[in-house]
Amino acid sequence: MHSFLSGPLTVEQLTVKIAGLSASLQGKKLVHLSDFHYDGLRLSDAMLEEAIAVSNQIQPDLVLLTGDYVTTTPKPIHQLALRLQKLQSHAGIYAILGNHDLYHKNSQTEITQALTQVGIHVLWNEIAYPLGKQLPIVGLVDSYHREFNPALIFHQLDPATPRIILCHNPDTAAMLQTWRVDLQLSGHTHGGQIVIPGFGAVLPYHKKIVRKTPIKVRRLFPFLFKEYFIVRHSEWLQGLHRIGKNQLYVNRGLGTYLPGRLFCPPELTVITLECG
Repeated sequence: MHSFLSGPLTVEQLTVKIAGLSASLQGKKLVHLSDFHYDGLRLSDAMLEEAIAVSNQIQPDLVLLTGDYVTTTPKPIHQLALRLQKLQSHAGIYAILGNHDLYHKNSQTEITQALTQVGIHVLWNEIAYPLGKQLPIVGLVDSYHREFNPALIFHQLDPATPRIILCHNPDTAAMLQTWRVDLQLSGHTHGGQIVIPGFGAVLPYHKKIVRKTPIKVRRLFPFLFKEYFIVRHSEWLQGLHRIGKNQLYVNRGLGTYLPGRLFCPPELTVITLECG
């Protein structure tokens, strides 16, 4: 995607307070990246290389990736994985898959193997402890998949233990209110891609327009009327949100669909942990 349509990479920095966080984890820095859509069209090599370089300059304690590495075919994952291999962090790189990473029958296996081969840990309904037992990292299956079963995972955790949850679709934050979620990291929405200052994202209105437009017209202009980002909670398109006692952060992603981005640039997120 040409920079004219995507806009420049933006680095978002935020401090997240976590109740009961171990003093040893105070000040730890996480880098969050999402929605690459590396397919030769939606993400330029220049943007990807810049994001990797910026992440490495930050010297994060942990890098977290929240899915959609490809768009349809899994084949580009092999080239993307070689590039992501350059990412550096003190405690490793952990990832989950998004809905586009499950598009084809063999996508899950091919993408997981490609990322694993370059040292990226892919979590599939799993718990990892890269920062120690005091802060589990939980990687959930995408909510569209039949194996999405958060209860199975959360019942393995002590309710008194802080945790970070990786789940591609931010809509799941509504379902996860049953459990303790100190910080959920998601992507999927691309931030809405088109945001009007003082008005907000046009995505919720676009969905209404699509559904009221005759199918014959939609077929004439498919890229205008396709619902790329299917979400129920349009109020959670980007940024940090409080959902009950839980916290959700939604990354705008690196990849860009047509017709492009407006006041919604691609994002690399730097999260500093703080005792709450």
